[in-house]
Amino acid sequence: MVSKVTVKAPSSTANLGPGFDVFGLAIDAFYDTITLTKIKSGIKIITDDNIPTNPEKNTAGLVVKNMKKKFKIKDGIEIKIKKGIPAGYGMGSSAASAAATAVAFDKLFGLKLNGNSLVEFAGSGEKASAGTVHYDNVAASVLGGFVIVKTNPLDVIRIEPPTNLRMCIAVPTINVPKKKTKVSRGVIPKKIKLSDSILNLSNAAAIVAGFMKKDPEIIGNSIKDVIVEPARQHMIPGFAKVKENAIKAGALGVTISGAGPSVIAFSKSSANLKKISLAMAKGFAFTNTKCQTVICKPSKGAANKRK
Repeated sequence: MVSKVTVKAPSSTANLGPGFDVFGLAIDAFYDTITLTKIKSGIKIITDDNIPTNPEKNTAGLVVKNMKKKFKIKDGIEIKIKKGIPAGYGMGSSAASAAATAVAFDKLFGLKLNGNSLVEFAGSGEKASAGTVHYDNVAASVLGGFVIVKTNPLDVIRIEPPTNLRMCIAVPTINVPKKKTKVSRGVIPKKIKLSDSILNLSNAAAIVAGFMKKDPEIIGNSIKDVIVEPARQHMIPGFAKVKENAIKAGALGVTISGAGPSVIAFSKSSANLKKISLAMAKGFAFTNTKCQTVICKPSKGAANKRK
């Protein structure tokens, strides 16, 4: 009988422009690693990172609590968390911890849960950080690749991304407000014009077609959002310049990664990705903001870490 399981889960980008709360993409930029070990009783969290160790306030802790309760498991669980994804920067940091935990718990107790169930349990952990359940990041982190999240009932559709799709992410060095997700959701307009809705819907449909056809050009050219991005861009210093620079350097499409403040440019492997990354950094430098840039590609989902 297994007594210890280690799983690592990838970072992710949500929305992809017009697919607000629906689209997610796993990316190999960063990873979180979770080790679950059976102990006599309770839930114990061990970490060197600056995150809550109270299970009620910790994403991974909440996932374990919910899964223990659901499957009537008496064993205690020690949760060791190693954060590799910067928290609060729009790359699914809490979602990755939740995803890795759900997959590790499933393996530890041989539950053999399906993808939707794993996503649902991982999503329940998001309440600890986001306050509400959102499945776009966790679905991408659990399943890997490109995901479309349908709700009521939850049903996640996964599509294998093009092998030559590439992304450049610029992570600005700025102070992120506490409860950032709540703050960034608060600026989204309550009413939208029908014409804006139609434009976003057409671009979202084209993104799905791009993934189905394995065509980065269609994907990148369709990453245009006229509803959420304009409402949020003031929260990211220099966003307009970063976007403009990336497009000029050859990016196909540019948008806010998740709730930000990271900015993500979509391209393909044949493009000059270093040039795009440098152009984005120069865009942030325009407002005296430093940033870290990462060139990445789509990732597989949460998986057992091989020894």
